[in-house]
Amino acid sequence: MQPVRKAVLPVAGLGTRFLPATKVMPKEMLTVVDKPVLQYVVDEAREAGIEQFIFVTGRGKGVIEDHFDTAFELEATLAERGKTGPLEQLRAELPAAGNVSFTRQQAPLGLGHAVWCARELVGDEPFALLLPDVIIKNQRGVMAQMMDVYNEHGTNVIAVEEVAPERTDQYGVVEISGSGDVFDVTGMVEKPKAGTAPSNLIITGRYILKPRIFDLLKTQEKGAGGEIQITDSMLTLMREDGFKGLRFQGTTYDCGSKIGFLSAQLAYGLDRPDLGPDLREVAKALLA
Repeated sequence: MQPVRKAVLPVAGLGTRFLPATKVMPKEMLTVVDKPVLQYVVDEAREAGIEQFIFVTGRGKGVIEDHFDTAFELEATLAERGKTGPLEQLRAELPAAGNVSFTRQQAPLGLGHAVWCARELVGDEPFALLLPDVIIKNQRGVMAQMMDVYNEHGTNVIAVEEVAPERTDQYGVVEISGSGDVFDVTGMVEKPKAGTAPSNLIITGRYILKPRIFDLLKTQEKGAGGEIQITDSMLTLMREDGFKGLRFQGTTYDCGSKIGFLSAQLAYGLDRPDLGPDLREVAKALLA
């Protein structure tokens, strides 16, 4: 069984829901408290043992490359001024040389197409797929929890969580066999019509996939929304090799939506010893 060493992060989206903030700033670089959303996702992957990060970018995303590079002038200034805390944090969050790669998705053809664009960098080995809009708050990251499932069963893994039945038409939904926190996935459907979902368990932006997915995506036709949906290829992969679903521990914040982004600000801010007490008083005053 091959270990999971690489992670694919699709970051080519335009972020139109956050205009005008995302006119020149990639949505993945918007900050939750004092850290870009994308950094939270990368930190989660590193905690799980991921060694190589593959970013599928688009035009105007150069700041992402700069963020995961050394900032010589900034680091020199911090060192000169004796600001060792921020300097050590910058260096700790920087992946090792050669562990970050970038490739382009030239056209917005969907998540499946974005993943397929990473095929040459991933090669013939399993990989993690993390959607950068989603951050999940928990003491132990979701990808680390998924690695436990992969290491035990050696198959594809997806993270799932429950939502209210009336919201299932907004997500990819799974059909399952079994009970408990780890179970077999027997079906998937992308944004089912109201009242037709096979369950209220939705796919939550974290995957471990076998490389066979690239062969399937190569011939995958456009699906929902006129885009190449990875769910369609995952269905074929499920029939060939199987999928495990993990009902993970943690709280999800969809930072691709404004309310999810604001909720994450509060959750992470209130959890900070240096900010939480003051932020709580501010919130109380505003609510009053």
